[in-house]
Amino acid sequence: MKVTTAGLRFLIAESEPPEARDERRKSVGRSSGETYLDLLARLAPGATCHRVTPADADSALPPGESPGGYDAVLFSGSPLALYEETPEVRRAVAFMRATFASGTPAFGSCAGLQLATVAAGGTVRRNLHGPEAGFARRITATESGRAHPMLAGRPAAYDAPSIHTDEVETLPAGASLLASNRGTTVQAAEIRHDGGVFWGVQYHPEIGLDEVAGALRRQADDLVESGLALSPAEVEAQAALVENLHREPDRRDLAWRLGLDDQVTDSERRQTEIQNFIDALLRHGRSLAP
Repeated sequence: MKVTTAGLRFLIAESEPPEARDERRKSVGRSSGETYLDLLARLAPGATCHRVTPADADSALPPGESPGGYDAVLFSGSPLALYEETPEVRRAVAFMRATFASGTPAFGSCAGLQLATVAAGGTVRRNLHGPEAGFARRITATESGRAHPMLAGRPAAYDAPSIHTDEVETLPAGASLLASNRGTTVQAAEIRHDGGVFWGVQYHPEIGLDEVAGALRRQADDLVESGLALSPAEVEAQAALVENLHREPDRRDLAWRLGLDDQVTDSERRQTEIQNFIDALLRHGRSLAP
């Protein structure tokens, strides 16, 4: 009998502050949490999905709900700097700790991985090598990662959508490093803490190429300042190539100019880690046993 996703209950935790949420919506039409909602509607048809904004002062789960009442919690990206002692950071970290304590398995991308790291006792810092903007190149699994179900189906080296200025500095106790590249040591990890399990990546398997283009445009000044481009016009030219490839994913000329293959241009391959997480939930339930 085929196992279906109907009946699964997902909670999307979006820690983008309201101003960043609004800016992203103006740029690409959806916040980071709404991107996850759209993706789960496709990957987990029939599942119930709720969204919460734990960094907000007025955030609240639906009445009668708690993290423990869901099959999984998914943590989106965010511009929060997890090494800063702000009310937003404290609220987001507290929610991640509550998720670990509930025993509910979790998945996170970009700031989601950083949030789980800090909540479990690790540290985050500014990227040592500057922003990883547009795409993370030549991500390679560790020995542990090659055997881990989250990376099943990924080749020996692959690229993925990515744009971040912070990175994991030290993983907490109970964590396994699953993938790295030359720009960022912790590209993927599993963290087990306080009865919970978290799978996370520093890159963004959930976003489309239109969202990569939007992120480049939103951060154009920072990319120029970091030396990745000489002018905002150069950033715009790169963003236009990425956006055109989003519209026409079979354009081999655009993929060649951007140095991309089907690990990025094919949406199913691009979303590998999230699909693997859902499959693990269906097979193993809350333990996510390998």
